[in-house]
Amino acid sequence: MSETRYKTLRDVPAEEYLLPGSPECAGCGAQLVLRIFLKALGGDAVLVNAAGCLTLLNVYPYTPLKLNWMYTAFASAPAGAQGIRDALDILIEKGKITPKEDLKVVTFTGDGAAYDIGLHAASGAIARGLDFYYLVYDNEAYSNTGFQTSGATPFATSTKTSQPTTLNPIGHEGVKKDLFEIWRSHKPPYIATIAPSHIVDMLRKIERALKYRGPKLFIAFSPCPPGWGSDTSETVRISKLAVETGVWPLKEAIYGEVRHTFIPKVLKPVEEYLKTQERYKHLFHPRRQEKVIKTIQENINQYWQKVREKEKLE
Repeated sequence: MSETRYKTLRDVPAEEYLLPGSPECAGCGAQLVLRIFLKALGGDAVLVNAAGCLTLLNVYPYTPLKLNWMYTAFASAPAGAQGIRDALDILIEKGKITPKEDLKVVTFTGDGAAYDIGLHAASGAIARGLDFYYLVYDNEAYSNTGFQTSGATPFATSTKTSQPTTLNPIGHEGVKKDLFEIWRSHKPPYIATIAPSHIVDMLRKIERALKYRGPKLFIAFSPCPPGWGSDTSETVRISKLAVETGVWPLKEAIYGEVRHTFIPKVLKPVEEYLKTQERYKHLFHPRRQEKVIKTIQENINQYWQKVREKEKLE
């Protein structure tokens, strides 16, 4: 890969664009991701927000942001981004602003909008070749409305709409959509997964994405303490465990070509990750659901076996 300015955490930009003071929950993984994301982009950006948890950042007349902001309905963020991008291009073409005054257009959404309600709009924006950054803070449920199941909810998760019962002790019986692959099928210039525990990896990916014009996706692992039933001080540790157990692969794809940026030498047992969250408590109490835990572990093992086989071939 090309040379990077981000070698260690000492290279994290000092300038802040998301300041302290917001109604977001303590330990919010999404807010941490957005803070680092904006540092990497710099101040020349405009944010387009789809309805969700981070909408609470801007509660009129207060805001912790030092950037321009536009709020849209659940399904409409890519359309809003298109309008802003078109307006900027027209202003540059007419000489109203200089190319140096141009802004990066950043859409950020929760998984509800990205995996479900706004998926069609994002697909259309990719097809049109819209030059924008699409940041997904993936907390794996509709957290802003009480933590209901979404298209991003993993197998065997307990949510408000997938409560474990005597008849169904597993919880959510579906599987998490693969948004990375859905986007990759469109062959956009750049897509990546990121995590708040791996900041240097995140910064390097944003740095690479800056080189490409067109749609750029970032799916961010975003622990949600109220919804996940995790301690507010454990957000980064849970993120680190997700990566080290193989639950959350760190990877990127440039025009469809996939590369993993972190491959665990030895996967930690997935239950180390599961036990950090109340949403998986039913897998261990009142009795241990060995078959379900084994299924989760086997699915992870199969994924990484394929990755390692592919790496050997290359």
